[in-house]
Amino acid sequence: MEAIIDSSNIFYFDWELDLLHWFQSIHNSLLDWIVPKITMLGDGGIFWIIVTLLLLILPFNRKMGIQAAISLSVTFIICNLILKPGIMRCRPCWLEPEIQMIVEIPHDFSFPSGHSNASFAVATAIFTRNKKIGIPAVILAALIAISRLYLFVHWPTDVIAGSLIGICGGIVSYFIVEFLYKRFKKK
Repeated sequence: MEAIIDSSNIFYFDWELDLLHWFQSIHNSLLDWIVPKITMLGDGGIFWIIVTLLLLILPFNRKMGIQAAISLSVTFIICNLILKPGIMRCRPCWLEPEIQMIVEIPHDFSFPSGHSNASFAVATAIFTRNKKIGIPAVILAALIAISRLYLFVHWPTDVIAGSLIGICGGIVSYFIVEFLYKRFKKK
């Protein structure tokens, strides 16, 4: 497993480019129509922000909503405000501009995937509170994460890291919410 490194923040493993090229090989008109719509659900985290707001509004889901909001906020700070500008990793579509893109080329850095991060942060928060709606949320999060590879806008390790940070945020926020509810329930 050879790592490719140069001075312009191009760092990837050879298997990553192989996997991205495999995704390019399975492009067809149906997937080219569906996948951008799936990825759009993660654009700016808007879908997950709306889900979080709905959970906060509905009283029987408020605890889940608070957890989702904490998870989304903390992981956004980690991924988008600390890691992306700190690591400044180039995107695969910047490295291979000859690949025909079916979505607009992102202008921010690649590592970690913000789509994967936000999706798994909220999906994990939901899953820890309610498996019945959590399972579809996790499946949607996985589809959004995979869509980033199909669209050639992220390296696989970007998606893995973003997903793991989101999952950890969802789990940590569970314990934060439990602590806060116990602490303030006593008063």
